[in-house]
Amino acid sequence: MLTPQGLPLPETLAASLPPAERLEQGAVAIFECFQKIPCNPCADACPRGAIKIESDINECPRLDYDLCNGCGVCLAHCPGLSIFVVDYSYSPTEALVKIPYEFFPLPEPEETVAALARSGECIGEARIVKVQQMKNKTTILWLAMAKELTGQVRNIARRRKG
Repeated sequence: MLTPQGLPLPETLAASLPPAERLEQGAVAIFECFQKIPCNPCADACPRGAIKIESDINECPRLDYDLCNGCGVCLAHCPGLSIFVVDYSYSPTEALVKIPYEFFPLPEPEETVAALARSGECIGEARIVKVQQMKNKTTILWLAMAKELTGQVRNIARRRKG
């Protein structure tokens, strides 16, 4: 399931993705919640009831892709930062990825940032589309990036100025 470094194995990641046809339909949440722990804020937060947790609160959440509209409310409530939203319909060449962000200073809209993989390695660039403050004070970054990066990018690094 996870490497010794704590990174998910490729087959674990593949199993967490929505069907390709659902990805093309618009924004949808993706869960990288791979460890069984007692947690359910995402299910409680979902306004559409798209997230289910089995009778055992230690089970990983399951997403009903037909009910999910990619609003990101679950993302803002996940204490493990394991949920993100992908929208492949954003443009012909770019996808939109929404990620939680916990660092200051916050980036600015239209800023170009380094797109980081789960390992922290820079794998390309992303453009900040929006910096969204949720009601619970969680910051969500809306990132536009090349579609081929969306399955890998999970954080950003701001460029140093000067």
